[in-house]
Amino acid sequence: MLFKVIKNLVRSRNAPADDDVLQIARELLDRAQHEDAIDILTTLLEYKPGSVEGMILCGVAKREVGRLQESRADLARVTALAPNNPVGLYEMAATAYALGDKVNAVEHCERARRIAPGFNKPFALQAKIRFGGEYYLDVLARIIDHVKPRTYVEIGIFQGESLRLARPPTLAIGIDPEPRLTEPLGGNHKVFAETSDAFFENRDLRAEFGGLPVDLAFIDGMHHFEFALRDFANLERNSTRDSTILIHDCYPLDRESAGREPRPSSWSGDIWRLIVLLKKYRPDLSVHTIGTAPTGLGFVRNLDPGSRYLLEHHDRLRAEFLALDYSYLDLDMAGKLGLFPNEWSRIRTLLN
Repeated sequence: MLFKVIKNLVRSRNAPADDDVLQIARELLDRAQHEDAIDILTTLLEYKPGSVEGMILCGVAKREVGRLQESRADLARVTALAPNNPVGLYEMAATAYALGDKVNAVEHCERARRIAPGFNKPFALQAKIRFGGEYYLDVLARIIDHVKPRTYVEIGIFQGESLRLARPPTLAIGIDPEPRLTEPLGGNHKVFAETSDAFFENRDLRAEFGGLPVDLAFIDGMHHFEFALRDFANLERNSTRDSTILIHDCYPLDRESAGREPRPSSWSGDIWRLIVLLKKYRPDLSVHTIGTAPTGLGFVRNLDPGSRYLLEHHDRLRAEFLALDYSYLDLDMAGKLGLFPNEWSRIRTLLN
């Protein structure tokens, strides 16, 4: 009954403002009442055929209920009427992906990213198309559950989503100069609001763990490779041969996202350089990059807590690898970064 009233209002002279109708449609989509949203939006578009926002919402609703060809048609009209609308381009990409048209999906993601570099959804979808498999946080959760580490260190905790994956009895330490926790952490967590350089200069990590070494660590701090280099070296000297160090953002999507200049979103930085460095100068290590969206998960084993090579040669190594251009990855990126399949049955073998 309510929807009939709304539809009749849309048709009447006393029709509610377009924005009101669109807001009702958004609320219906949020409640997964997709068919009701389609009914209202279809009525709106009969009388307001140029409503780009209405077409986008209608295309999204149709995709959600499996009416993929109709969704594609609606969103094709959007891209024709508003070719520079990044939301329309992204939703067209999402529908193309749902239809199995990955080439078209990537093309629309790239167009959306060029128009709106701060819009993260096209980047995330493009990364998902590239890698497939589980998201990096899901892989991290599997690794923590499998290893059951006594101790866990995370550098760069942001809102604490990944740090919370370490549950008792694991003792977990997070290091971040500006943590932005959205929920309280557990009693097994301790956060140090300082840079990792300051932490390792002024504190004894093993002492913070009651004398235990680091069993598992995750580096996701400043997206400049020399910071990750120092973090890795400092974590390794507090580890054992059987410990594991994970490194986020090792497999960039493209040159733009791999730059050293911070971006509003979709920034992996030049952490990829650390993987190349480790493979060249530390052949004793087992170094892989798991192909997880959005930008890979470095996986390093066979650590040597007695090694000081990286710290002692830090300045020379920093200069050498900052001079390495992104074009180095143009040929055999997978080989140079040790790309490893994002399949849990295979990842698990690296841990055994």
